[in-house]
Amino acid sequence: MNSVALTRGFRPGVVERVRRDPEFAKALLNEAATLFLNGEADTARLVLRDLVNATVGFEALAAETSKPAKSLHRMLSKHGNPTMDNLAAILAVLRKKLGVEMYAQAVEAA
Repeated sequence: MNSVALTRGFRPGVVERVRRDPEFAKALLNEAATLFLNGEADTARLVLRDLVNATVGFEALAAETSKPAKSLHRMLSKHGNPTMDNLAAILAVLRKKLGVEMYAQAVEAA
C-alpha cells in the first residue's frame, strides 16, 4: 500500500470500502502502524481517523478509551499529537474490532 495522504474527496470511498472489505480495513491498520514506526505520523493519524470513522466511530472509541470524542478527533487530526498511551489505546480498540494482532519486525534496509 502506498503512503498517500487522504484528501477529503477520497475519504468517503475509503470509508465505504473499509465497511465492505475487512481485509482492506486490516491493511489500513497495518499501514497506519507502519507509517508511525517510519516517522510519518501526520499521514498515519489521517489513516487512523478514516479507519475509526469507518469501523467503531468516535463516540464508541471515546467510550472504550475513556477519552472525550472531541479529544480523539484532535489527536487524529493532521496536526494532532497523541501520547503513546492514547495511541496504544486507539490501536487496541481497532485491533479488537478488526480481530487482528500486531507485531513489529525489524527489517534491514536494502
